[in-house]
Amino acid sequence: MAPLWVVVVLLVGNLASGWAWLGARNDVATARAELAAKGQELAGVLGAAQACSTKVDELRTLAGKRAQEAAPARRAAADRAASHNRQADAILAAPAAVPGDACASAQVRVDAWLQGRARP
Repeated sequence: MAPLWVVVVLLVGNLASGWAWLGARNDVATARAELAAKGQELAGVLGAAQACSTKVDELRTLAGKRAQEAAPARRAAADRAASHNRQADAILAAPAAVPGDACASAQVRVDAWLQGRARP
């Protein structure tokens, strides 16, 4: 009877270890599949990041080109603004056209400014 118990115990042990081995094999297969999926996902993310970097570089190049193209217009606008500022300073620094009457003096200044604008 003792040898029968030994056989039963060995059989149960073999079944348990086989069952554990199958579970471990399935876990490894699942982990490998998940790792492959993560690798594909990572490759997709890296591709998107590279495409984004490429587009940012293209935009940086385009911005530099447009800045060079716009530089003369910006310089001309700054020159016009400086001219207008000098004219405004001259108008404001001039003595009152009608001493003692700020409103009449302002009207004279506005009329002179409008006549200056009418010139070609």
